[in-house]
Amino acid sequence: MPAYWVARAKITDPVQYKKYTDRIPPIMQRYGGKVLARGGRFQILEGPDTFHRFVVIEFPTLEQGVACFESREYQEAAAFRRAGGGVVELIMVDAGDATT
Repeated sequence: MPAYWVARAKITDPVQYKKYTDRIPPIMQRYGGKVLARGGRFQILEGPDTFHRFVVIEFPTLEQGVACFESREYQEAAAFRRAGGGVVELIMVDAGDATT
């Protein structure tokens, strides 16, 4: 069952954040990740106006998405973001059964 990596980000240092984002695509691909939305137009319909970058990545399974996040390569890339590049909320969610 597919699962989705959903991130909301606030970029505080674009140069530092780019060091993170430049490394991410090949890491995601190794785990079967497919970017569905990244950094496009958005409209906040409800909730706080805190985040201004949104990312949705589909993985074949929740386990593959979590393995990507936990991988050494991803953690090394995320260190740039965590070192002042930005603040992120990140979740993995199964597609689930929308009919129940």
